[in-house]
Amino acid sequence: MVSKHSKEIRSTITSKGNVELSIVKIDTPTPTDDEVLIEISAAPINPSDLALLTTFGGDLSNINISGTGEDTVASMKVHPAVMRSMKSRIDKSMAAGNEGAGVVVDAGANVQSLIGKTVGLAGGSMYSQYKCAPAINCLVMEDGITPAEAASSFVNPLTALSFVETMKMENHSALVHTAAASNLGQMLIKICNNDGIPLVNIVRKEEQVKKLKDIGAKYVCNTSNPDFMESLINALVETGATLGFDATGGGNNGELPGQILTAMEVAANKNTERYSRYGSETYKQVYIYGGLDQSPTVLKRSYGMSWGLGGWLLTPMLGKIGMARVQEMRVRITKEIKTTFASHYSEEISFEEMLQPEIINSYAKQSTGNKFLVNPHK
Repeated sequence: MVSKHSKEIRSTITSKGNVELSIVKIDTPTPTDDEVLIEISAAPINPSDLALLTTFGGDLSNINISGTGEDTVASMKVHPAVMRSMKSRIDKSMAAGNEGAGVVVDAGANVQSLIGKTVGLAGGSMYSQYKCAPAINCLVMEDGITPAEAASSFVNPLTALSFVETMKMENHSALVHTAAASNLGQMLIKICNNDGIPLVNIVRKEEQVKKLKDIGAKYVCNTSNPDFMESLINALVETGATLGFDATGGGNNGELPGQILTAMEVAANKNTERYSRYGSETYKQVYIYGGLDQSPTVLKRSYGMSWGLGGWLLTPMLGKIGMARVQEMRVRITKEIKTTFASHYSEEISFEEMLQPEIINSYAKQSTGNKFLVNPHK
């Protein structure tokens, strides 16, 4: 039986300069003719979710807790520099959670056939017990797929697939990816193996090298090794990769994006006999799509003049790809949700646990292998 009320996580930036995380109770929504009501039971905490949860500028060393149970409120001071960009958020209670999955428990007149189906959904406010959404926005899973298996069916899968689409659109033939041991990184390895695309993976721990090789990665470079640059250059010579996606925003003391460009330049010049003061004519591009490392990005100009460094965001890229191709990608995700696009979580937590200081500090670290899954009904 569907509850009359739905609890959800809210984030509020106060005029006093704090970010407050709380649990609120609202009326369970009623679906219109083309909508479904989903009982959400699994929603991951992605790095992008931290923009609402902690603003990336919350003082995690001093989290104040008031209340208990569903009346718990976690509050932390927001860095003044971050507050400058929060004017539009002041004193507004905002629902959080970019994606999740659950079972359809009610549906409008036109989509009754979806009742009982497990679906994935993106679009916000997924840290909710019940979510109403247009049926067309849902990713309907095949029979036997659980909400936990479908919870991360949008952000990481579509991002990994869109890396490949970006490569094709910009006339590259191989890829470089950092933080490659992440859930997203492992998906990209499987995609590239299946699609015959050379991929150079960058990690920072030796155990991650073994992990990726065990799932089929051919090229894995460890930033912690003294020969990191040499191994990266050799991999780039073999693959010809001239497009990189960096999840760190810095990495290796802020130098990783620049190191990738430098290695691409060295690889491009490996078999060139003609010297040019402007460097190789081969165009090299690195996109920063995440901020796992908050240190400044340092560029040491050792890669000629034919290069680019920019930001990359999924939603605008999907618009460039077009709905027809995106729909093909969605179909592939549903068929491969337990293989290519399988996700792994370190812990399942409740709403109340989500607001505890030690757990906030843990998921805010964004460390590889430490992905949390929120269960609104736990």
